[in-house]
Amino acid sequence: MEKRPMLEIKGFSKSYGEGKKAADNVSLTVESGDIYGFIGHNGAGKSTTIRAIVGVLDFSEGEIFIDGHPVRKEPMECKKITAYIPDNPDLYENLTGIQYLDFIADVFGIGAKERQKSIEDLAARFEITEALGDLIGSYSHGMKQKLAIISALIHEPKLLVLDEPFVGLDPKAAFTLKQMMHEICEKGTAIFFSTHVLDVAEKLCNKVAIIKHGQIIASGTMDELTHGESLEDVFLEVVNE
Repeated sequence: MEKRPMLEIKGFSKSYGEGKKAADNVSLTVESGDIYGFIGHNGAGKSTTIRAIVGVLDFSEGEIFIDGHPVRKEPMECKKITAYIPDNPDLYENLTGIQYLDFIADVFGIGAKERQKSIEDLAARFEITEALGDLIGSYSHGMKQKLAIISALIHEPKLLVLDEPFVGLDPKAAFTLKQMMHEICEKGTAIFFSTHVLDVAEKLCNKVAIIKHGQIIASGTMDELTHGESLEDVFLEVVNE
């Protein structure tokens, strides 16, 4: 598979309030097929960066490109090929699970036959087929997370962006998600995700960036960063310097 940049962040900065920078000159590149981990303490700038990537947060400093399209100038082109799963999915609770998935499929222009197969396969893998007829408002947090994951994968995005994707998932669902992340990356999708679970990042990612006070303080392949040490040891070492 030929690698190409799927997400490029160049000199991105974002300030709040009295000029405090939540993101400060952030630059990184995620290529097709990458599972790229984004790690840092609470308030380090992870969610600010992620929300700017997916178009939720406006910004004026730096550039972000998705498959060569600038996020600020071509937002619709970027959204067509991106999927985003926030840490706390905010779904339409008055819809049933299947109504919500049909709505998402309509947004992305997915045909009836294609969506039916995709929904059936994904719902079976995450074991929520029987709950699709129930109102989302009756779902547990974990069930909502599973539905959000299915809705993100339904249009086969080129870039999948996840903010703490394993929070609230039971162990079996977490295992299924990891499997699927590997599967879609083998087809050329790029994944960029934040996590606090460093052993998961170490086993799952081929690349990682560590952010502290809005700045990238270390990045590269897992081998380049760890040199045989655990990711946890490296993380604690660089954030405490």
